[in-house]
Amino acid sequence: MANKCQVCVHEQAKQIDEALVNGASIREIVERFGVSRGSVYRHRKEHLPKAIVKAKEFEDIAKADDLLAQIKEIQARTLAILERQEGKDDRLALMAIREVRGNLELLGRVIGELDNVPKVAVLVNSPDWQRVRDAIMTALEPYQDAKSAVVNALSRIST
Repeated sequence: MANKCQVCVHEQAKQIDEALVNGASIREIVERFGVSRGSVYRHRKEHLPKAIVKAKEFEDIAKADDLLAQIKEIQARTLAILERQEGKDDRLALMAIREVRGNLELLGRVIGELDNVPKVAVLVNSPDWQRVRDAIMTALEPYQDAKSAVVNALSRIST
């Protein structure tokens, strides 16, 4: 059975990782925490990157949660303005509605419910596709190698 990493099981493992991340030398860590040079070297090489990745993932999640909370707060405040203006000032109410809609779009993009990436659907049997294909083939007529390459590529995506 493989030996456990002496740094990972050390009672001050978190502080050792922080020291490594902050640029402390192996010698400094050996002297400060009483671990062997080889253990610190192996830990830095094999375990620290995983710890940093996990920490970064948690940091990203925390930032996303904070952004989501801020968007929700803005939405709540915008809805409150809308409620105050309904029936009083239609112009301000419409402006608030526009803002509510914008907030909802932003929220949808942030949480992944809305996708603004344009999508193109090519229907192989559609008359438009047939005209495009014929135009491409006619343009490629003088270039037989290119025409063959295009035909092969199109046949791969058409099936």
